[in-house]
This record gives sequence, structure tokens and C-alpha cells, in this order.
Amino acid sequence: MFKMTALALAFSAGMIGSAFAGEQYIDTTGYAVSGYDVVSYFDLPQSRIGQPQQAPLPGKAAILAEYNGATFAFATAANRDRFLANPAAFAPQYDGHCAYGVAKGGKVPGNPTLWRIVDGKLYLNTTKTVVSFWEEDIPGNLIASEKTWAGLESAPASTRAIPDFSSPAPVK
Repeated sequence: MFKMTALALAFSAGMIGSAFAGEQYIDTTGYAVSGYDVVSYFDLPQSRIGQPQQAPLPGKAAILAEYNGATFAFATAANRDRFLANPAAFAPQYDGHCAYGVAKGGKVPGNPTLWRIVDGKLYLNTTKTVVSFWEEDIPGNLIASEKTWAGLESAPASTRAIPDFSSPAPVK
């Protein structure tokens, strides 16, 4: 019964998300957020502005959920279940694209190891240099990205590789 309910939730959440979101950025791993467990970000302490963040947990190929037309991997079944209960609360903003890139008017791949949670939402950036620009004015960049996202959201997802990043495939 639980398995069927989880599948129904995943299907309905994916359908709802697809209606209101653009295409999720997917790299060569074939997974959203390069196979990292999106729930794990919310359990990590955040570093101060200007300091690197801790790495999120890699997902496992056996613990998956579908949302927004993409496959998300999780480190634990409990994290997958938290995600299925409210996928929009955990999925990265801008469909996994770089928040600063969106603020500047484009869809650029988001690096899952360059992240920050702001007001309960997960934002990714693309390079360490971009993180420094993003962090110079997070509130101003969020205002700009929200304005430009309305015009970018329906555009196809970026097909570019994440600069200086090697995506580890989720472990078995």
C-alpha cells in the first residue's frame, strides 16, 4: 500500500510541477542536481558568506523519485519520503540552473556543490567566482532573478556542462 501511495504522490507531484516549472537541468549523470540528495542540503549547517559550503550527500541509484520531468536520487529512503511529501520544498530553484545566471538573464547550469539556502529555498550557482558575485548582494540578485525567471522558465533547459565540475554518478 505504501509503495503504491508513494508512486501516486510522485506521479501527481511530477505532473503538478511540470505544469508550473520549466525543464530541470540534467547533466551527464542523467539525474537532477547531478545525483546529489536535495533533502541533505537542508540538514547541513550553512557556512558564512564568503566561505565554501559542505558537500551534500550523493544519492543512491536504488533510491529515486521523479519530479518536474527528472529523476532525483537520495542517500536514504527517509530523505526520499521527505521529498515526496513536498518536492517543491526541496527541489532547487530555477530548475537547477545557476541563480546568478538567471539574475543576469540566462539559463546556466547550476553546480550542486556551490549552494546556499535562502528563506528555505535551495539556490545553486555555477562557479566559485559566480558565487562571490551572487553573495555580494543576495537580496538584490534574488529580486533580479525572480523578475527574469518569468521570461526564462519556459525556455529549454541548459545543455551546457557545469564548468570545473565532475559529476559523480549516484552509487548503487
